[in-house]
Amino acid sequence: MCGRYAQSADMRELMEQFEVTGSSPQQSLPANWNIAPTNPIYIIRTDSSDFTKSSLATVSWGLIAPWLSGLNEAKASQSRAINARSESIHEKPTLRAAFKSTRCLVPAEGYYEWATSLGKFAPKQPFFITARNGRQLPVAGIWSSWRAPSGDIIESASIITQEAQGQLAEIHSRMPVFMPHDRWNQWLDPKNNSVESLKELMQVDSPAAIVVARPVSSAVNSVARNSQELTEGIELGEPETLF
Repeated sequence: MCGRYAQSADMRELMEQFEVTGSSPQQSLPANWNIAPTNPIYIIRTDSSDFTKSSLATVSWGLIAPWLSGLNEAKASQSRAINARSESIHEKPTLRAAFKSTRCLVPAEGYYEWATSLGKFAPKQPFFITARNGRQLPVAGIWSSWRAPSGDIIESASIITQEAQGQLAEIHSRMPVFMPHDRWNQWLDPKNNSVESLKELMQVDSPAAIVVARPVSSAVNSVARNSQELTEGIELGEPETLF
């Protein structure tokens, strides 16, 4: 899964890298090196007034099911819906409508993953995984709108994950779905609702060639900790070959 990630870029930087030509928030989100479920996050999606343009928006992390009726229930459900499995996203009632029509990109400076007992690293050792080219990681996602009893509209999003491949599987069994630049337009196009076509877009060869991982301090385990130091690499007890 992907349960924490970092984003410190100014919205103007994100708009430039992701070629956003449509609407944007009124102001940037604060830098956050330890984004947790229900936190506000950036997404890139098609502009509501012009589908030929993309927009930058802020939403809440954790998709809210459209049929929930109470605010407390909706908020509580978000932590269980921060990720959507690529293998079954087109079938799940909470996710399938968004998958077919309201997809997005989630820009990440990097994401954290904790080693499982199935890999070669000590269980629960945290890693910070970033784009090998030093730029933002474009991660596939879905978003949705939910109307609260008060009439307020809450927009929320989930990150799509898949089975980990290659050396990433040495850390954890799951990884985000990375979305290469040449697929952005197809992925964001609301008219592209072919399940088979969308599945193909989520298939990326050699994802380990896209990212690099480094072990980091267990300080990231606490959601109360939030500083750039959380992303700094550390030396493990024994020499390890990371990718």
